[in-house]
Amino acid sequence: MAGKGTPAVVAAERAGIAFELHEYVHDPKASSYGLEAAEKLGVDPATVFKTLVADVDGTLTVAIVPVEAQLDLRALGKRVSMADPTLAERATGYVTGGISPLGQRKRLPTVLDEAALAYETIHVSAGRRGLEIELAPGDLVLLTGARVCSIAVRR
Repeated sequence: MAGKGTPAVVAAERAGIAFELHEYVHDPKASSYGLEAAEKLGVDPATVFKTLVADVDGTLTVAIVPVEAQLDLRALGKRVSMADPTLAERATGYVTGGISPLGQRKRLPTVLDEAALAYETIHVSAGRRGLEIELAPGDLVLLTGARVCSIAVRR
């Protein structure tokens, strides 16, 4: 499968966790990468999570939230803003819209929204647009060292 060698997939393989890859043809005109993934894969959007990078008090931090929700910046700290996309890409090694919480160039502090724990498996980017990795939320926490808490605001 194309994209199988992304750093995210390599990290999951090395860890020996159970996962599935799901590939679809990405439409560059899609307004939401995550909602596009849910639609094209035919999965419940509540199980698809987006990977965002925020600047929390001067530290780049990964936030993983459901695609149908928005990141509650205040839940991450006092001085928080979305990271500059160029800095996020440089730190993670991925392009915007394809940033995976796995296999990043530099391991960033990570926070996973607690909604993920309601599902046996969730989908996150596998490191490029059009490629999702499905894995257990506990395995995602294990591989990223994520802290789990409420960081999403439902629309």
